[in-house]
Amino acid sequence: MSQYILRNVSLNKEVEAFASEHFKIVSVDELTDDIAPQIEVLLTNGKGKAPKALLDRLPNLKMIDDFGVGYDGVDIEECKKRNIAVCTTPGVLTEDVADLAMSLIFAVSRQICLANNLVKQGEWAQGKKLGLGHKVSGKKVGIVGLGRIGKAVAQRCAGFDMQISYFDRFVEHESYQRYDNLIDLAQNVDILVLCAAATAENKHMVSTDVLKALGPDGMLINVARGSLVNEKALVQAIEDKSLGYCGLDVFEEEPHAPQELFNCPNVVFTPHIASATHETRKLMAEIVIGNLKAFMEQKPLLTPLKL
Repeated sequence: MSQYILRNVSLNKEVEAFASEHFKIVSVDELTDDIAPQIEVLLTNGKGKAPKALLDRLPNLKMIDDFGVGYDGVDIEECKKRNIAVCTTPGVLTEDVADLAMSLIFAVSRQICLANNLVKQGEWAQGKKLGLGHKVSGKKVGIVGLGRIGKAVAQRCAGFDMQISYFDRFVEHESYQRYDNLIDLAQNVDILVLCAAATAENKHMVSTDVLKALGPDGMLINVARGSLVNEKALVQAIEDKSLGYCGLDVFEEEPHAPQELFNCPNVVFTPHIASATHETRKLMAEIVIGNLKAFMEQKPLLTPLKL
């Protein structure tokens, strides 16, 4: 086995410590023509890119070990052709992502960020008041993508007596109302929560038409991937008030969020922190290290994708 391992992102400290103990870690910038053929493992995360151009430089790559569940930056078709295993960290971040989706719903609806600033900036003490927010309990929520995370969001919404509908081409759930069309779903809910995986097929699935269908009193929440939303259309919809509210943890061109919406009181942004808890990152690291150990020991990988 090669003494080198490649990374294309900064690494979690536990993963980096383990990898450094067994390999010399090189970045893409440090990758030379001499080292490239010796690389068998690429360490990445949901934000990392592994396009065909990089894979072409790595003729002996055997595994991509992904610290996360997102892999839209990885050329999956090329990995399939080259028999490169792609491992992710499924399951362990489901609860955190669902929790953040609910947090964004409450932050937007109950104006938590505005209220915090009103108090901390001394304006409340000076007599300034905050306008009324919106009730969350009993609202109609539409979930896009009813996988692990979508189902966890639905369970939480049920706890607030919300009416739950969903759009998913591959999943049927007898407890919730299913829509075959995203526009129809948007027309019939107050809050649209994106939990779908990013693919080439669903890029910009949240279009101008979907946003208009959600309407001037509707809310968009995205804890999935920025590519699902046409960000230019979203900016326009917020500016012309054809969409009422949004809460986003992910963006099309991270780490950049649309500056046009920075001063909008009906918009809440978080910097891609859905899985960012001590507990979950520890579990994610254990899975990544476990896959690397299994690879080193030529044992079955823990969490390979079915390519």
